[in-house]
Amino acid sequence: MNRRGVLYDVGRVLGLRWRPVFDPTVVRRELEIIATDLHCTAVRICGRDLDRLHTAAVSALELGLEVWFCPELWDSKPPATLRYLTKAAARAESLRRRWPDRMVLSVGTEATMFTRGIIPGRTFPRRRKNAFVEIRAGRHDPPLAAFLESAARVARNDFGGPITYASLPFEHVDWSLFDIVGIDHYRDDRSAGHYRRILDRLAGHGKPVVVAEVGMRTYRGAESDGNLGLGVTDWPTVALHRVPMIGRLVPPRLKGDHVRDEQLQARRVTEDLTILDEAGVDGAFVCQFVEPLSTYSEDPRRDLDMSSLSLVRALAEGRGTTYPDMTWEPKESFYAVARHYART
Repeated sequence: MNRRGVLYDVGRVLGLRWRPVFDPTVVRRELEIIATDLHCTAVRICGRDLDRLHTAAVSALELGLEVWFCPELWDSKPPATLRYLTKAAARAESLRRRWPDRMVLSVGTEATMFTRGIIPGRTFPRRRKNAFVEIRAGRHDPPLAAFLESAARVARNDFGGPITYASLPFEHVDWSLFDIVGIDHYRDDRSAGHYRRILDRLAGHGKPVVVAEVGMRTYRGAESDGNLGLGVTDWPTVALHRVPMIGRLVPPRLKGDHVRDEQLQARRVTEDLTILDEAGVDGAFVCQFVEPLSTYSEDPRRDLDMSSLSLVRALAEGRGTTYPDMTWEPKESFYAVARHYART
């Protein structure tokens, strides 16, 4: 693969801000580790705040990485999202002029689910509830097509580099609008039988195909229980835990009983990257580097990292031993990805 990458979240927002604290010094250090120790050639920087995106992108570009600039205003309607994208495209263009040929702009991520108005539902849980009937009937197709056509036009008005979109496997996208075909493509027992066929179909568009998200969670059975997409974290307890005063009375926890399995995550991610190499895709971004809210605990009921896709386990307190300046410790998947990328 030409693009060997990882997703780096600077603060996605859906209910909660997924990265509450943004420290530019920490961000630069993590990106340095991504470039040198993980052997990445590219990083997909995702989040809502444009200042955060810009700061992280500058560090990544200075470290020699290709940057996929991915502004995400989730849970907003198309008009507001397009106004936001206009501002994001201008920020991305200012970076492209300094670092030509190393900037890619994404106009959105899984818009059917994350943009209001494509399927009914003001919130993500409501859209998720309505998704099966709406998608099966194909009622999402016209509003999705209209949004992506507008988004591509807005992006090209202000950004002179390649543009892409991170699609869902069932979305019908007019890829003539984009320079790179992008797909968030996870493999579990349900999707394994047609996983490669989807990639082959996308390759038929004659453009580079990049898997914008690929990965596996960190508990036994994650590949077969049907929860790969959303995980098993009890997010209301995470939200309540962050509320002053009452938070100490509500420890964050997982839904159900689970067994930590770093070996499963490492093995499955390695298998996925091997399949993508063999399929001839242009690149892939492992999801994801770190999930600060998904903290590790020795208590299995409180070990939120089991539900995470991250390559490192976030520590609730203290610092790691491998990287004493970081508040996380590499998981087996970190080393598996590093070995794979170092060989390719």
